[in-house]
Amino acid sequence: MRSGIALALLLTAGCAPAAMRPVSLVPAPRQLTPEKGSFTLTRQFQVLVQPDSPAIRVLAETFAAPLREATGWPVSVQAAGSGRRALLIRLAPDTTSPPESYSLAAAPDSIVLTSPTALGIARGLQTLRQLLPPAYERGVQRTSAEAWGVPQLPPVAEQHWTIPAVRIADAPRFGYRGLHLDVGRHFFPPSFVKQYIDVLAAHRMNTFHWHLTEDQGWRIEIKQYPLLTQVGGCRRETVVAKHFDPYVGDNTRYCGFYTQDEVKDIVAYAAARQITIIPEIEMPGHSSAAIAAYPELSCEPKRYEVVTRWGVFEPVYCPSEETFAFLQGVLDEVLNLFPGRYIHIGGDEAPKRMWHQNAVAQQVMKREGLRNEEELQSYFIRRIERFLSQRGRRLIGWDEILEGGLPPAATVMSWRGTAGGIAAAKQGHDVVMTPTSNFYLDYYQGDPATEPLAIGGFLPLAKVYSYEPIPAELTTEEARHVLGAQGNVWTEYIPTREHALYMAWPRAAAIAELTWTPKERKDYADFTRRLGEDFRRLDMLGIPYRLPDVEGLPDSVPPGTTRLRLELHSMHPDAAIRYTLNGTEPTAASPRAKGAFTVMVPEAGVTLRVRSILPNGRMSSEQVLKLGR
Repeated sequence: MRSGIALALLLTAGCAPAAMRPVSLVPAPRQLTPEKGSFTLTRQFQVLVQPDSPAIRVLAETFAAPLREATGWPVSVQAAGSGRRALLIRLAPDTTSPPESYSLAAAPDSIVLTSPTALGIARGLQTLRQLLPPAYERGVQRTSAEAWGVPQLPPVAEQHWTIPAVRIADAPRFGYRGLHLDVGRHFFPPSFVKQYIDVLAAHRMNTFHWHLTEDQGWRIEIKQYPLLTQVGGCRRETVVAKHFDPYVGDNTRYCGFYTQDEVKDIVAYAAARQITIIPEIEMPGHSSAAIAAYPELSCEPKRYEVVTRWGVFEPVYCPSEETFAFLQGVLDEVLNLFPGRYIHIGGDEAPKRMWHQNAVAQQVMKREGLRNEEELQSYFIRRIERFLSQRGRRLIGWDEILEGGLPPAATVMSWRGTAGGIAAAKQGHDVVMTPTSNFYLDYYQGDPATEPLAIGGFLPLAKVYSYEPIPAELTTEEARHVLGAQGNVWTEYIPTREHALYMAWPRAAAIAELTWTPKERKDYADFTRRLGEDFRRLDMLGIPYRLPDVEGLPDSVPPGTTRLRLELHSMHPDAAIRYTLNGTEPTAASPRAKGAFTVMVPEAGVTLRVRSILPNGRMSSEQVLKLGR
């Protein structure tokens, strides 16, 4: 038992003496105590709810439906009675406990999940999900396949359905645990967004940040302004790879947007999993698509096009009354679609040359007593913040909204390092930490030569996990303004579902743990061990995550080495490590590195190539070590 948590506890599953499964929860709970024995599910298993409310019924059914599909048993959801060998979901109001707290007691004859709120029930059910055999996830996949828009995978025969006897008392460290998806650069259909939300919820995250508008595409239907999607929702082509100079385009028209009915459906899907969606409508910059649709919103009205390259571009909204009327009309429709507290307005990377040269912008500055264009941006953001506040919502934006002064109730996402978050917290503003250094999941995870094209950078799993969201510069009182942290998936170089999931997982699992698990419980070695079971669950779901690099390979070997003894490992318990010494890429037919082995280094030198390979054929990136001269 490490850090007081029985994370590597081995328990016998039911009456099958050979069936031993580790308790491997990701993220790790606050407190877990092992008990004797295990609970064995039978055909008579039921889910009981107390009280029998619609909200708790929805959560119970979301848990029960995959279990029915995975086992073939008639698992029902009923009002609580006197039944035994059942799961009892009990809502017990308690004003002294955090909203997402829960307790879970699994004994040989019953399972009881208790929380003061539906939020806590949702998080507890995800923990219970991870206590079940990974075959439960095939039930999730089969239940959700139509919504996800993916082929339904065949069921998996599971002879013993057991849950280890444990007691868990749990609550998250932070109230904001988020994952972002940019659909402006590349559009992802509603089915994928639902799958993304599902995997996020499975790791007890609670916020989906949906980046809906960009220079390269406006992705949400606004009925009052139909040209936003008719014109702004399409670009004539897309730059090929990184061919910016000279520019090379793919000569293929690219379109996509979500209807309001699709948005409502996704919001309801997320709500059923107690996930809040924060929509992002960019302003005043990153607005080329909107300005292409309505050029009069620019300080230089002329013909614009939706941008086909990546980067920062000059067209920004002019701070005119016409612009504010337009944005308020857009936001009115957005507010009707998204019931959550926050509305993200971007606020980042807004070039100000047009404002500097425009009479309308300069008149606004003179009228409002603004000294420079940075204060004009602050005025712009304050106008929008006041509009949202009057409608009971809160504005959140990237840390550039600090420039020129923050609106009174604004929340800051600190992405350019931690300085913005520190400054905002010291001013009494709430903060979400999301620095590029640790949370930009569009960065490379390994050697660019063996990885899919990415924007740049290098962000391995260990570096994500190492982040501490509370900066040392903050006092205890100031630290209370740090709401949590968020991972960002920007999609300039991520055009497909498979690529997006590859970039997000398992790094998002590290973000889930560092925002949920108490700081003193964090243990990277233990986390990577628990990831093994998480990988099996993702396999069952059909999630094409990045299989981590083989461990144990040195970065280099001293010249003159003639013998190298190695013991290689994979985080995935089912992976076989294959290697070659003849210059070819390792395949499933290559020699297997099992346990310790020795490589003899000839005088001419040799190149060792290794990778891990799963039974289904999926491979990790190849790693190369040159030996000898």
